[in-house]
Amino acid sequence: MTELALAPASPAALARATIAHHSKSFALASRLLDPRTRDQTAIVYAFCRRADDAVDLGGEPATAVARLRQELADACRGVTDDRVLGAFADVVRERRIPRRYPEELLAGMAMDAAGTRYATLEELRLYCHRVAGVVGLMMCHVFGVRDDAALVPGAQLGIAMQLTNICRDVAEDWERGRLYVPDDVLARHGASGLGSDLGRPLPRSAVRPLAGAVGELLALADRGYRAARRGMPALPWRAGLAVRAAASIYAAIGARLRARGCDVTAGRAVVGRAQKLALVAGAAGRTLAAAPRRALAPRAQIPTRTVEAGDVPFH
Repeated sequence: MTELALAPASPAALARATIAHHSKSFALASRLLDPRTRDQTAIVYAFCRRADDAVDLGGEPATAVARLRQELADACRGVTDDRVLGAFADVVRERRIPRRYPEELLAGMAMDAAGTRYATLEELRLYCHRVAGVVGLMMCHVFGVRDDAALVPGAQLGIAMQLTNICRDVAEDWERGRLYVPDDVLARHGASGLGSDLGRPLPRSAVRPLAGAVGELLALADRGYRAARRGMPALPWRAGLAVRAAASIYAAIGARLRARGCDVTAGRAVVGRAQKLALVAGAAGRTLAAAPRRALAPRAQIPTRTVEAGDVPFH
C-alpha cells in the first residue's frame, strides 16, 4: 500500500462521513454549500452527534456529560488529541462562535442524562433551544449573515426541526424510556398521567391522545418554520439554498406524520429521495426569487450578538 493510502482521513472527511451516516437529509442539503462551508458544517454536526451519542450510548449518562464538558473546555484551550474535537475548536475560533452555544448544547444533553420529563411547553422550549436552537445559531456563524436580526429565526428553525424529530420519534423514544411530549399538552388531549409505562409496550389507549398531542406540536413546528423564513434572505445564496432545502425536507416529515393521522405506531416517517430532490428544486426557485433583494443587501459577516434562550419566541 502507498503512504497516501495509509494516511488517516482528515477531520473534515471524518465529519462528512458522520453526517452522511446519520442524516441523509442534512447530508443532501450540505452538498449545496461551497466546500469550506460544507466541511465546517459537517464538523459542527459531528460535534453535536458526538455529544448525543455519548449520552445515549456511552454508559452512565451523567458521567458522559461531565466528560463532554471537560473535552470541550480542553479543546477550546487547544489541549486535545481528538482530531474532530480539535477541528471543532478551530471552527469555534475562526467563526467566533460564542462558547455559550456549545455549552448550552451540553446542558441539553444533561437534561437527557437526567431523564427529564417536561411538565409544560415552556420547559420543552428550553430543551429544544439547548439541543437544536443553539445549533441554528452556530450555523449562522459558519454561514455568515448580513444582519444579526437573522439569528433569532436561525434558532427558531432549529427548534422547529427538533419538534419535528420529537413528533417523529414518539414510539421509539417511549421504548427507550423517554417521553418529550409535555404533560400540559398531553392533558389537553385526554392523556393526563401518561408516562408511567415508559419502556414497556405503548398502551393502545395512548395512541389517540398522543396523535392529538403530536398534531399540536407539529402546528407549533410549522409556525417555527414560517418564522425562520424571515432570516433566510440574510444568508449567502448557497447557504440560503441549503437551509431552505433542509427546512423543506423537515417540514415534509411533519406533513407525512399528519397524512397518517399523527399515528405514532405507524412507523418512522421518511421523505423519499425523489421528493427530497423536488423539495431542493423548490428551494432553488425561492432562492433565485430572493436574489434581487440579496444583491442590494450588505455583505455577510460573522454575527456580533449572542442570543439567549429567552430571546427566542416559541410560536
